[in-house]
Amino acid sequence: MEEKLQRLKTLLGEMDDLARASAVLGWDQQTYMPPGGGEDRGNQLATLARIEHEMATSDGVARLLADLEHYAAGLDPESDEACLVRVTKHGFEKSTKVPGRWVSDFAQLTTLSQEAWVKARQNNDFAAFQPFLERVVEMRREYASFFAPYEHVYDPLLDDFERGMKTAEVKAIFDGLRPEQVALVKAIAAKPQVDSSFLKLKYDEQAQWNFGVEVISRFGYDWERGRQDKSAHPFTTSFGSGDVRITTRVQPDYIGTALFGTMHECGHALYELGFAPALRRTPLANGASMAVHESQSRMWENLVGRSLPFWKHFYSRLQSLFPAQLGNVSLETFYKGVNRVQPSLIRVEADEATYNLHIMLRFELELALIDGSLQVKDLPEAWNARMQEFFGLTPPDNARGVLQDVHWSAGYFGYFPTYALGNLVSVQLWDRIQRDLPGLQDDIEQGKFDGLLNWLRVHIHNVGSKFEPQVLVQKVTGSKIASPAYLRYLKGKYSQIYGL
Repeated sequence: MEEKLQRLKTLLGEMDDLARASAVLGWDQQTYMPPGGGEDRGNQLATLARIEHEMATSDGVARLLADLEHYAAGLDPESDEACLVRVTKHGFEKSTKVPGRWVSDFAQLTTLSQEAWVKARQNNDFAAFQPFLERVVEMRREYASFFAPYEHVYDPLLDDFERGMKTAEVKAIFDGLRPEQVALVKAIAAKPQVDSSFLKLKYDEQAQWNFGVEVISRFGYDWERGRQDKSAHPFTTSFGSGDVRITTRVQPDYIGTALFGTMHECGHALYELGFAPALRRTPLANGASMAVHESQSRMWENLVGRSLPFWKHFYSRLQSLFPAQLGNVSLETFYKGVNRVQPSLIRVEADEATYNLHIMLRFELELALIDGSLQVKDLPEAWNARMQEFFGLTPPDNARGVLQDVHWSAGYFGYFPTYALGNLVSVQLWDRIQRDLPGLQDDIEQGKFDGLLNWLRVHIHNVGSKFEPQVLVQKVTGSKIASPAYLRYLKGKYSQIYGL
């Protein structure tokens, strides 16, 4: 059986190589590819996707899994080998239900769709993007149909990003979360607003970039195994354990975008860089789920990067880079400013108290698009109506409304709810970390992050995707994904800032 296990690992390694090659092409598409390269890039990605799918669903993989399943049942269920067989089988069973033709066509479509989205967003032209999105939605519905029967048509899409979770679970979590967050936002709105005008001055772009690099270097980002570039929408991508790259977006008249976006993507990258070496070139060298991935990025962005201890250490350095903008702004004023709560149009710039409402809005629209109760042509109107309902705001244009996110152009239906779930997981983990590391806040105030990173390496990063997200969160925190810890955190933090 050892020989068959090694043969499976060899095949999985080759499939991983193809996936990483596709990731290189995708990274280049969003960073340096000239606008005219979209069609050729689509063909290249389609070919790689088809070959990888053919390998993943081959008779050879089927036979090896059949032979190894009984062997794995006799192993420690938490061993790398048992987990590898279990996770590979799950992926195999999903892949074999999807025709290779669909995989190739979808890769080509989403490449062209992303290029169309970039132009549509730049030109505030939803009509130009509409036919691409209609085809993406059509193909995602078709994808879901391959897995019928199901409890909900959205379940197969959610499972791609949140293995093992059902739409009903997410709905239940959000139904408990939404009224509490709405009540908190209303309570804050009744208080005098804090000042954050100093964040929206002219800030030198290179200096913003340099400060971000300083911060994430201290976090532990390894520049020998990574780099940072610019893109229209910040993202993290991995080409292997020795090459995990991030991008950011820098705005000359708002420092918050690059400041917190860089920290956010670094959190993703630290996770990707932390998988145990033994998992390399296997399906286990991945995040447990996108919610667990988001827990890492939101932890470094918010629980660390928006905390008072963090700015007690770093604020003087930021002031030295921008004396005209921040020289007369006190630490307390700055801290409150970067944690200002105010309903806003843009998800990636939303504060912690309103962010999850942005996600719930998108989740509701996704469900409606996939179940057919909402047509793509009506999406801008539906988006604006929910923005008014949720935030009391109406986007002045589609670029700051329905066109602001890259996800739908990439076909990532099922992804959005993981952002809010990741917020919840981040605080559940944070509570456990603070029990294990009682000196954590003092370390952050001194600019020391090795203790935090080492804890995450041991409890989260090293295990990769060996366990389903609910299983992993339960193992580490004692509870499945739930909202109480996050709500306690928000109420505590904003009671102090706003005097609730």
